[in-house]
Amino acid sequence: MLKVIRKFSVKMLRKIKFLPPKTYAHFLYEHHTGKKLNLNDPKEFNEKIQWYKVFYHPKILTQLVDKYAVRAYVEDKIGPQYLNEIFGVFDSADDLDYKKLPNQFIIKATHASSYNLIVRDKEKLNKTKTAKLFKKWLGKSQYYRTGQEWAYKDVQPRLIAEKLLKDEGGISLIDYKFYCFSGEAKFLEVHLDREQNHKRAFYDFDFKLLPFRYTKPEKTISSDIEKPSNLEEMIKLSEILSANFPFVRVDFYSIEGKTIFGEMTFYPSDGRKDFIPDEYNKIIGDYINLPKLESGQKVITKID
Repeated sequence: MLKVIRKFSVKMLRKIKFLPPKTYAHFLYEHHTGKKLNLNDPKEFNEKIQWYKVFYHPKILTQLVDKYAVRAYVEDKIGPQYLNEIFGVFDSADDLDYKKLPNQFIIKATHASSYNLIVRDKEKLNKTKTAKLFKKWLGKSQYYRTGQEWAYKDVQPRLIAEKLLKDEGGISLIDYKFYCFSGEAKFLEVHLDREQNHKRAFYDFDFKLLPFRYTKPEKTISSDIEKPSNLEEMIKLSEILSANFPFVRVDFYSIEGKTIFGEMTFYPSDGRKDFIPDEYNKIIGDYINLPKLESGQKVITKID
């Protein structure tokens, strides 16, 4: 009975997203993983992601999760040739001028995840309905929308219009997501067919399936896939971009062998989804060497 009451209480408390971060993280983590969070000595991957949200606050993280502002960082570190073409960045839905956009494009919210609209034929676009959607996006805070992901708290809500990327076959793009620890890429996650039959899996750099997952079996890729010709380049670039951070996931696309930067993510799945089998939560968690809080220090604001 006590377990049932505890489970219900945690479920309710994790909905109160204005709680202090140190308090809220415990309820969020326990609700999604069924485990108690130890912020004083985190061991598992998602425990450390929760620690990250609460204690790791270098200001540059706000720039790096902003889908527009990150472009300056990428250009400085690896060059503009790895950036997708943009058609404009807009402070409000009313600023969009569709006449100046090509027939196909993608619009993303710069301050949040999963706010993307693919436009394949702008003549068929319901602009009134779309404007309402964009205004809804811009009114949402990613910080409070998810699990107090600190880096997003002060990101300016904007819209960015980009070139619609396609692979050679004209189908949904493959995402290559590199898990980087203190500037070293350890493995990658591959996402296939986001639009119709979204599946994902983890691979080593020989493109052999790794023995862990965090999705249901039917949503997990069950076979080896072809290694992209530019894999080594993507690994190298991800390590350059991730240098000096205890952990960050760096995403790329490969378009006919050309590397295109996607985004940088410090809190994959908001630190909610445990790896399966359970032993890998500790194994992967060991890759993250968290910095130490000095005596009296509340948060870390500098990077090494």
